[in-house]
Amino acid sequence: METKGASPDQRIPKYIQITEELSKGNFNIEIPLSDQDDVGRLGAALRALAKSLETRYRELQKLNQLTSIINSGLLLEEILEQVYADFQAFIPYDRIGFALLENDGEVLTARWAKTEYKNPLLGRGYMGLMEGSSLADILASGQPRIINDLELYLQNKPESESTQLVVKEGIRSSLTCPLIANGVPVGFMFFSSRLKNTYETQHIDVYLQIAGQLSVIVEKGRLVSELASQKMEIEQHYNEVRRLNELQNTFMGIAAHDLRNPIASIQSVADLLLMPDLEIDPVEQRDFLLDIRDQTQHMLSLLNDLLDVTRIESGKFNLDLIYTDMYKMLDEAVRRNSRLAEPKGTQVILEYVPEGKVLADPSRVRQVLDNLISNAVKYSPPNSTVRVRSQMGEYCWRVEVQDEGPGIQPKDRERLFQDFARLSARPTGGEKSTGLGLSITRRVIEAHGGEIGVDSEPGSGSTFWFTLPNTNSDMGLCGE
Repeated sequence: METKGASPDQRIPKYIQITEELSKGNFNIEIPLSDQDDVGRLGAALRALAKSLETRYRELQKLNQLTSIINSGLLLEEILEQVYADFQAFIPYDRIGFALLENDGEVLTARWAKTEYKNPLLGRGYMGLMEGSSLADILASGQPRIINDLELYLQNKPESESTQLVVKEGIRSSLTCPLIANGVPVGFMFFSSRLKNTYETQHIDVYLQIAGQLSVIVEKGRLVSELASQKMEIEQHYNEVRRLNELQNTFMGIAAHDLRNPIASIQSVADLLLMPDLEIDPVEQRDFLLDIRDQTQHMLSLLNDLLDVTRIESGKFNLDLIYTDMYKMLDEAVRRNSRLAEPKGTQVILEYVPEGKVLADPSRVRQVLDNLISNAVKYSPPNSTVRVRSQMGEYCWRVEVQDEGPGIQPKDRERLFQDFARLSARPTGGEKSTGLGLSITRRVIEAHGGEIGVDSEPGSGSTFWFTLPNTNSDMGLCGE
């Protein structure tokens, strides 16, 4: 309430009392006005000072609250929401945007925006290159920028896509400040208004303090993320080393177990053949030598499989990818395995193959085909038929190997492509198995970007299948 015409003697004590109240932070006081003499002008100045101090006090309260919020551990978006709600009394805005620098400062990505209106065009996820942009100049100067006529600015900078979008939203003024933590730029904060000539120099002080607070939380979040990422990498590395050690121990155990019997058998036969008084006919001697050969082939197969798995698991498994004619590759595999199937009276038949090429490592795909076809022969009864067929899709080849064996039991399906899987089905001709063939096959196909699986019902045979990229694809599409 204003009081006019008070005498100077009455006003001066009143002004002294008001000054004391202001020093205590009490702004809810009455300041009398009088004629424009010296004491009256003092009262007017005191009133203006009181208003300014109250505004500044409220600003500091909000900034202190912001500090408390940051220290309480709220998420960045929650803090930004609080900024939007609390500071409109000190900085006029219809929109606040928040963006972070990424890719070593080469790209700016919008992470948050809030408006007084619906459907903003420039929102979360918008990305722009920093090189050559006006924002790069702001970073270089380290100083905020005020634009009070964005339409005029756009006429001079028509290539600025972000300005085009905010102008379409109705924004006409902007206040932009870099976020800098420990001397390193981390992003920007944008206060925007739908009115022209909104921002003045005095807004920058409050703006800089808000930006400084947010820079701290952004940098803190970045450091926490980096530490979490490093911790995760260390844990993953540790788990991988532990897994490889366990796998190595398993390999050693399997190798020791599976090599002991054939080595003992070879030693027994060798000892027998070395006996000086041994009388043996050529046919029996040939049988002994064939047994030695079979045992050594089995041991060599086991060692090769172990080496393959070790190379794959250690990341030293490389593919030599070339475009290869699919018919030629399948035909060679069928011919090769047909000869091996003859003793069982089993036929290996190649059905129609569409014309086309496959992107693959021929030697590794040969390994896959030999494993699947030999398994089909191994687990099928004598005088049965194994069929090999293929189909070409838009992106992938699908190759199938169908047998007339006993099929896969439900309890075996989950372990089918795992290391050293021993299934309930047994080879029909007494053939030996290392238990690694299908797991290596799976790894080879996955390294090509393909998939492998089986369709089977107990008692009805099995169809093993895998996919590989064709000439219209690249690695990865077939595994999706």
